[in-house]
Amino acid sequence: MKSTSAFLIVTAALTVGAANAQNAPATAPATTPSQEASTPAPPGLGEIMTLQQLRHIKLWFAGHAGNWPLADYEIGELQEGFEDVNNLLGGGTVDKEVGAPIKALQKAIDAKDPATFATAFDGLSAGCNACHHLLDHPFIVIQRPTLLPYSDQNFAPQK
Repeated sequence: MKSTSAFLIVTAALTVGAANAQNAPATAPATTPSQEASTPAPPGLGEIMTLQQLRHIKLWFAGHAGNWPLADYEIGELQEGFEDVNNLLGGGTVDKEVGAPIKALQKAIDAKDPATFATAFDGLSAGCNACHHLLDHPFIVIQRPTLLPYSDQNFAPQK
């Protein structure tokens, strides 16, 4: 008798489950692991800012060496990265802190003026630090780089 009762309970549960499955609305098919792996997640703020820091370093060494085409390239890359950060944060937060310093730095690069470049670069670093304070990350302090981490790149102007 116990085995018959158990059989009826299992059969009833399976029947109800199958009936509910037939009445359930259709859903999108689940993605396979290979589909998920082929769609990378967009970079987060930490990843973007790491790239920004590397660009900041390269910008300093390019301008310090008088390689104005490379400095111009790196400031363009920085601007693109700051646009990405603005899109993530919203409200033009980054523009408020580094917009004017970027313009001053671009002007110094266009003029190929080493002294103005150094001053404007320090202004950009100060803008970065002001943004970090605003976003409650005052422990991230940006300054002029002292070591070149790119031993595989020649920063001297090419003829």
